[in-house]
Amino acid sequence: MTISKELLDELLKGCERPEDLLGNDGLMKELKIKLMERMLGAELTAHLGYEDGKDAPSDQANRRNGSSTKRLKGQDGELPIAVPRDRDGSFEPELVKKGQTRIDGMDDKIIGLYAAGLTVRDIRAHLEDVYGLQVSPNLISRVTDAVLDEVREWQSRALDRMYPIVIFDALRVKIRDADSRMVKNKAVYVALGVNRDGMREVLGLWIADNEGAKFWLSVMTELKNRGVQDILIAVVDGLKGFPDAITAAFPETAVQTCIVHLVRHSLNFCAWKDRKAVAADLRRIYSAPTADQAAAELDAFEEKWASKYASIAPAWRRAWQEVIPFFAFDPAIRKIIYTTNAIESLNRVIRKSIKTRGSFPTEDAATKLIYLAIRNFEKGGRNVREWFAARNHFAIMFEDRFNA
Repeated sequence: MTISKELLDELLKGCERPEDLLGNDGLMKELKIKLMERMLGAELTAHLGYEDGKDAPSDQANRRNGSSTKRLKGQDGELPIAVPRDRDGSFEPELVKKGQTRIDGMDDKIIGLYAAGLTVRDIRAHLEDVYGLQVSPNLISRVTDAVLDEVREWQSRALDRMYPIVIFDALRVKIRDADSRMVKNKAVYVALGVNRDGMREVLGLWIADNEGAKFWLSVMTELKNRGVQDILIAVVDGLKGFPDAITAAFPETAVQTCIVHLVRHSLNFCAWKDRKAVAADLRRIYSAPTADQAAAELDAFEEKWASKYASIAPAWRRAWQEVIPFFAFDPAIRKIIYTTNAIESLNRVIRKSIKTRGSFPTEDAATKLIYLAIRNFEKGGRNVREWFAARNHFAIMFEDRFNA
């Protein structure tokens, strides 16, 4: 419908300043209140079956029974709404439901601020400064706690039968222990899968109290229970006991250490002035065409740098059984495994969300925020670059398993 110029002129009569229109007592806020009350009245009319101002049917006991005032919190501040009532209390309005105290997507605003890493105190201050709303900490906690139901549903959802690549990675988060009340550095593990179509998908997140073979096996068992029957390549970051847990659950999976993490670990031992040269020599190892050539390059690296950085070559040798699967893959597959851009992007999004938090009071609090960061990550581009070439090689190299 089109609002006539005459009606607009009548409405805007007396509006001389911006605050007359948009202020806390301005026209827009008053219009919103009146429109909502009109709509609520129309809902009650539909419920009772007779128009306001007219008599109810003689055989009908339920009638209009005045109104009650409800104060709603919204982006315009507090809105006092007169909600019409009926005698027997059977009226259930759809526009403003019973028990509802917020409108205009306020829950989404709170969750969005929480996802951005703001604390409860920060969220309260923001809502008061921007919207003039005084919101209790309990209300904010109740809204964000609703995310946990979404987390549980997400963490138990069905997964694909087969993933060509799954990258397992960890980051450390400070969380107050429920028993000791001490703040501990706990590991949060995420599994990022690449499916048959080259789409990235975060398969789950787990907070480890006690890392070890039992924990890893429980993660693998959970993935199997959710439908995963095969993983072609699992990329791990030197997590002790993890390769054994993977092969116990998925015997045919090729377990590959994360080359990027191995290089970074190596460079931690280097003086700044040598990093560029050491990185270039390490590149000769992992870019070698065959495992034998890579072993020769590692020997050459050790001969050149052992006197200055004696710990680097042994670290590569200790991880060698998880390094050499890399050399059996085509360069198109190697590039995806090596660059790990997807997991790096995910970690950046998570760290950006948690960087303002000194520590989390509970594991649930950490889980909520990390899940929201993952949700934001998955809203972005999810396709792996140059997947078409890699997919062809997967289809050839893992023919029966990839095409099953």
